[in-house]
Amino acid sequence: MEPLYFLISLIFGGSVLAGSVKVINQGDEALVERLGTYERKLEPGLQLLLPFFDKIVYKQTIRERVLDIPPQQCITRDNVTITVDAVVYWRIVDMEKAYYKVENLQSAMVNLVLTQIRSEMGKLELDETFTARAQINEILLRELDISTDPWGVKVTRVELRDIVPSHAVQESMELQMSAERKKRAAILTSEGEREAAVNSARGKADAQILDAEARQKAVILGAEAEQKAIILKAQAERQQRVLQAHAIAESAEIIGEKIRTNPDAKKAIEVLLAMGYLDMGAVIGQSDSSKVMFIDPRSIPATFEGIRSIVADNSQNSQTS
Repeated sequence: MEPLYFLISLIFGGSVLAGSVKVINQGDEALVERLGTYERKLEPGLQLLLPFFDKIVYKQTIRERVLDIPPQQCITRDNVTITVDAVVYWRIVDMEKAYYKVENLQSAMVNLVLTQIRSEMGKLELDETFTARAQINEILLRELDISTDPWGVKVTRVELRDIVPSHAVQESMELQMSAERKKRAAILTSEGEREAAVNSARGKADAQILDAEARQKAVILGAEAEQKAIILKAQAERQQRVLQAHAIAESAEIIGEKIRTNPDAKKAIEVLLAMGYLDMGAVIGQSDSSKVMFIDPRSIPATFEGIRSIVADNSQNSQTS
């Protein structure tokens, strides 16, 4: 019988020893009660319990977890029914409060989040719920973090996933958006046509200005060219007069020399001048334009007298010879 007692004692001792040794994984914590009262909290690692007296009543992770909030109907400030769901990131920071301060922590958190969402959505109109999502998330995070602090819970993040209006509201919103798009398209089209008309008018005005400037430049250039031509012509005529004056001066000097050396040359020169004077009158008379020529009558007899005397002298000289 002794081996049997020994075997029973060994089995009983082994079971007692196995029940008194607990291993807590990293990221988890556990609460131990002794005879129905809270004793201590077990940290990660190998932990020893008092057999038959100590009992692990709550074991939970302290890592961050995700709480999925089911869709719920909310009514906005402008009496529009919408369906909202969310997701909450949270973790336990005080295991004792999470177990002893609230019963069924996760269910309590779900109901709290649903209540807060309904409250915040009731403060906003439908259009604001789509544009103020970030603000709603911040408000929910702040309110939930304050409300869950007595439970030893830290809410780290709250995100609204979907905000879905009712089917009738969606249809009206689609019609509104369609009308808004048509309105914007009409405005853009009219603005495009206006800009095209303005650009066309500006182009025509610029073309007219450029044409006027080109004409003005052409007139200026023509006037400058004409002025330069007049100046060049005047310079040429002046130069020609100067040359004629030099030629006349040289001719006068030569004639004066001839007259001083040959007395008969004076009469011949007078005859040539008279003939040139008459030739000039004939040329003027043949022109088509109207003309008036003034001739000193006293100079004509003198001219013919000079011619006659020259002819007579030449005849006498020819007879003498």
